[in-house]
Amino acid sequence: MINKLSDIFQQKFSSEPLIVRSPGRVNIIGEHTDYNEGFVLPASIDKAIYVAVSKRDDGQVHLFSCDYNEGFEVALSAIQPTENWTTYILGVVDQLVKRKYSVAGFNLAMYGDVPIGAGLSSSAAVECATVFALNELFSFGIEKMEMVRIAQKAEHTYAGVMCGIMDQFASVFGKKNHVIKLDCRSLEFEYKPLKLKGYKLVLFNSNVKHSLSATGYNTRRQQCEQGIAWIKKVHPGVNSLRDVTMEMLHTLVAPKDKIIYKRCKYVVEEVQRLLSACDDLEKGNILGLGRKMFETHDGLSTEYEVSCEELDYLVNSVKGNTSVVGARMMGGGFGGCTINLIEENAIGEMIDRISASYKTDMQLTLSAYIVKIEQGTERITNNTHVGI
Repeated sequence: MINKLSDIFQQKFSSEPLIVRSPGRVNIIGEHTDYNEGFVLPASIDKAIYVAVSKRDDGQVHLFSCDYNEGFEVALSAIQPTENWTTYILGVVDQLVKRKYSVAGFNLAMYGDVPIGAGLSSSAAVECATVFALNELFSFGIEKMEMVRIAQKAEHTYAGVMCGIMDQFASVFGKKNHVIKLDCRSLEFEYKPLKLKGYKLVLFNSNVKHSLSATGYNTRRQQCEQGIAWIKKVHPGVNSLRDVTMEMLHTLVAPKDKIIYKRCKYVVEEVQRLLSACDDLEKGNILGLGRKMFETHDGLSTEYEVSCEELDYLVNSVKGNTSVVGARMMGGGFGGCTINLIEENAIGEMIDRISASYKTDMQLTLSAYIVKIEQGTERITNNTHVGI
């Protein structure tokens, strides 16, 4: 993939590129807790976006997507949001300019194997690859944490999704064979080894993305904020659902709005579930971790209501199978992937069986990916990985 990207870049732009790899991510547990200042447990994976860049001397930005076989050109002075893949790149450029970095004209080509719309944060991978590559190209000296914030803000302002910080953080800070326990309030984090003991992470891509994805995400965020506002009137020290107890929800939210109560209840319980899951990881208790994954899916489906018929079908299809210790929908919801912990020797048969039943019952084709935990965003030099 790197060689092909380099060849295409040189054909398009007649220059030798600087190449950066930025991975997609999975989240083991802790969904929709990031923007509520809770904890998350993500890891970067071996599917990534690769970005190749070189300088221009005419104040122009020339972009090319190898996956879409599509180019785009714009003057630096005329950058604005778009309705396609270019908006994630341009949003990063806009943030760099607003932060007074001296961005000049550049060429950029992009190639990747992160499935689009699968809940693996392909957009964050694009943003992080772009900010990392431009930092390398122009020697800005940007620290990793600022890269994360720039990428997140680009998603907010240009893509219009008010995401938390997890996706970009996991893409930049990922570590091979480790998950990241990230405190989304303080941004303190620690790496925890992921020892799967004969199990592997398998993603089942539903291959659907319902139109509710962006609006539903933003609506859930607003509902959480409303619940906090009601509680804060009585408990001024409460600033997020991280600070909230179930008693507060019963007393101050449930009487006002049952739906907002359900949304907040899920988040409060998920924060505690993640902390317990970290204990499972420390003890090597894969069965305990798996049970919590199933519990998370139940909450996402029935309380937070960001699942869909296809995702519920995939989780229900593996429930009760002794080869599968845990499964849940992953990502923002309304489509995308389920993440499954499956015994290595059962994976082939499981994929075949679920693919066949999914085709028959849902009239859809299932895509399955076995993923490994890989390094975060890094520069590629002579086909070797170089972090900063």
